[in-house]
Order: sequence, then structure tokens, then C-alpha cells
Amino acid sequence: MTWTSAFGKGSGWLLQKIVNGLALTRISPNALTFIGLVINIIAACFFGFARPSNANRMFAYAGLIIIGAGVFDMVDGRVARKTNQVSVFGAFFDSVMDRYSDVAIFFGLLIYYARGNRLFYVGLVAFVMTACVMVSYTRARAEALIGTCKVGFMERPERIVCVILGALCNRWGVMAPALWVLALFATLTVIHRIRYTYLETERRKLLAAQAK
Repeated sequence: MTWTSAFGKGSGWLLQKIVNGLALTRISPNALTFIGLVINIIAACFFGFARPSNANRMFAYAGLIIIGAGVFDMVDGRVARKTNQVSVFGAFFDSVMDRYSDVAIFFGLLIYYARGNRLFYVGLVAFVMTACVMVSYTRARAEALIGTCKVGFMERPERIVCVILGALCNRWGVMAPALWVLALFATLTVIHRIRYTYLETERRKLLAAQAK
């Protein structure tokens, strides 16, 4: 067994123990989802209240807090299945809270750069925030039309990992490259989904014309 597979097995075991414990409490999966949002808002506050003198420490705290929020993001669906509380509304609520969490994190970064009069990065963070929201929006709109649209690289887990790495490694100036990576690949993902949806709708239009 390699160390990576051992780590994966150990993480899965720990996660399952957490799920089993939460299932015993009969807590609502929607409550877990909301707790995840609250934790992400706390992380955003660490970003927003950081100063140049303590930014590395505050960013590291924010990164660790986002990791904690990720635990709730991973267990809410598993708890729902474990306790037979899976619902259409639950999936909808989870998606909405994820969007709020994403916006909160980037809003915290936006405030940090604004307080430091770093207007270029204020614009960059605003662009990244918009692009990340559009990644989710294009998928939602496309799937309302063509059923599924999972193309593109920059899904939410990749975006969160990128922010976490930027936050934890901010003392080495990693946050700025992380924002550029998010801006580039989120935009490419949106373009990819637009193109995919266009080709799929045109294909269906052609098939419908041929069937007449």
C-alpha cells in the first residue's frame, strides 16, 4: 500500500466516523450546510480584517478555517443519505449556500485589498468572484436546457483548494498567482460550457430537423 492510498483510506475512515457521529444526533443536513456557510463567513472576516503587518498570520487562519468549512461541505450529503433525509430542496439549498460561501470568501479578500489601496487587486478579486459565480451559473442554465453540463476544469473543489493554498502560503506571495489562476481557468471553464451548450443545442436542433 502506498502512502497516498493509506492517507486516502485513513481520511475516508475518519470522515465516515464523523458522518456516523452526526447521524446519531439526527441533525438536519441543511443545518450542516448552513454551518459551513457561517464558518466560511468567519474565514472571510479574517481576510477582510487583515493588515499588512499581520496578513500572513490572518490569511493562514482563514485558510485553516476554510478547510474546516470544507468538512461540513463533505459530510452534509453523506449525513443526508445516512439518515434518509435526501431531498430535492436539500440539493438546491446546498448549491445556494455554496454560492454564498464563495462570494463571502472573495468579498473578504476584496475588502483586504481595498483597505490597503491596492486597487488593481480589488479589480482582480471582483473579476474572479464574478467568473466563479458564472462557472456555476452557466452549468445551472445549461443543465436546464440540455440535461447535463459538467465540462470544464475549475469546479468548486478546485477553486477552494486554490484559495486555501494562496491563503496558507501567502507569506511566499502565493495568493496573487492563485487569483490569476482562478481568473484564467474560471473564465476558460465558462467559455467551455458556453461552447458545449451551443454545440449540444445545435446537435439536438439538427436531430429534430432530421426526424421530421
